[in-house]
Amino acid sequence: MLQTKYIFVTGGVTSSLGKGIISASLAKLLQARGYLVTIQKLDPYINVDPGTLNPYEHGECYVTEDGAETDLDLGHYERFLGIPTSQANNVTTGRIYQSVINKERRGDYLGKTVQVIPHITDEIKRRIKMLGSRNKVDFVITEIGGTVGDIESLPYIEAVRQLKWELGDRNALSIHLTLVPYLQASGELKTKPTQHSVKMLLENGVQPNILVLRTEHELSDEIRKKVALFCNVDVESVIQSIDVNTIYEVPILMQIEKLDVIVMKKMGIDSVGTPEMRPWKKFLKSLQNPRHSVRIALVGKYVELADAYISINESFKHAGAANLCAVEMDYIHSEDIDEYNCTELLKDHDGILVAPGFGDRGIDGKILAARYARENNIPFLGICLGLQCAVIEFARNVLKLEKAHSTEMSLKTPDPVIDLMEEQKGITEKGGTMRLGAYPCILVKGTKVHAAYGVEEISERHRHRYEFNNKYLDVFTNAGMVPAGINPDTSLVEIMEIRAHKWFIGVQFHPEYNSTVLKPHPLFVSFIKSAMS
Repeated sequence: MLQTKYIFVTGGVTSSLGKGIISASLAKLLQARGYLVTIQKLDPYINVDPGTLNPYEHGECYVTEDGAETDLDLGHYERFLGIPTSQANNVTTGRIYQSVINKERRGDYLGKTVQVIPHITDEIKRRIKMLGSRNKVDFVITEIGGTVGDIESLPYIEAVRQLKWELGDRNALSIHLTLVPYLQASGELKTKPTQHSVKMLLENGVQPNILVLRTEHELSDEIRKKVALFCNVDVESVIQSIDVNTIYEVPILMQIEKLDVIVMKKMGIDSVGTPEMRPWKKFLKSLQNPRHSVRIALVGKYVELADAYISINESFKHAGAANLCAVEMDYIHSEDIDEYNCTELLKDHDGILVAPGFGDRGIDGKILAARYARENNIPFLGICLGLQCAVIEFARNVLKLEKAHSTEMSLKTPDPVIDLMEEQKGITEKGGTMRLGAYPCILVKGTKVHAAYGVEEISERHRHRYEFNNKYLDVFTNAGMVPAGINPDTSLVEIMEIRAHKWFIGVQFHPEYNSTVLKPHPLFVSFIKSAMS
């Protein structure tokens, strides 16, 4: 095993260039060479975690197996590497300051004045190095959120500067991702934004070792030489990252650009051989050459922002490739659905997914979507709140409990078919009060869920407060909506299924968090297969 090597990925010019994808792609190439790799995201915002952030603010909140609410980039890390992340893989400014202030209150600093340097930067460095030592990995790739020049990012950039000095060139390396915009009027690619971005990074004491340039057009040798000259890097260390149709092409493009080889060379590692990428290329071939197609309606209340449901979107790509099927997604806002237009909005779809969420906004549209799928025998997958909406709909229209509801939306409902977990009653704080992380589930033999998984016991990740009310279990079962998965420790219902339906499944957990490129989630695979038939 190598002495742990640390790679830092920063961004410049603009946000949303794809630092997470570049980080995950490099990690995949190193992993494919046989190295142990982990990736970490340092987020500059002051929230302790993204758990209470509106999806419109920050996209999806990704949940790890150990119950941490984290940045959506951790989903990319897991999907590319197929290795679970943990709370240690996502660090926020809020968590850093919280830790330092707690130490100060305990007197750990012995009365010293607590400052950004060294106390905040020391805590950042501790979190970075802890990930390497705890996981005993060969490479720790640390992605720093935001853009160089942001006030919020300064302590992180300073921590990188210190670590590069402390660890030395062979053990610490900096990759800077920037944009080379194309000016349509002059027909030119412009390198000045990259030059300014690197200059700003240099002003903070960090010389990037490798530059990755996002571009819409091929970079000429002349442009690469110009960037190398003005940014003090080798010409071979100027890497092109051209726009692609799918993020899953990026590792292959980075392999062509020899990003992994350059990283290893700069860190004194022999780069004999090539990464084993045949399974990845097989997935790409299936994704890009479908033989079938289906149209899926995703009913949610954050559909304006694609990142709000990014894990679900990617799970459909994985499942589509497994079925050699192109999955066309229609995003339907649940607030737009009413009893008059429901049929018109949903009638041309091969499957319906009701997405997770919180609160009563748009709840009626989700319930109507579940009813339409049930009554028209259309494959249906309800995730978290999606399950709860399906349960409420079934209670009202099949069991004739007309005022059935969830106590999240209606405290005075006479039939609380969805209710708060007993241990959560009386808790008013929103942060950290949910059932989070991986929990076991025993599947009922003979169900479609059991057939999809092919095993009896599973473990899936949760993020919710409310549960199916077991007081109504018998009446649901007798009417044909049966429990297909039960938590063995608490007897809580994890999965409900309508047996007489073509494919109607609601899950209390989030299967999308467990879908990866090389191991698509069995529920999504089964759902798409049913939608194809």
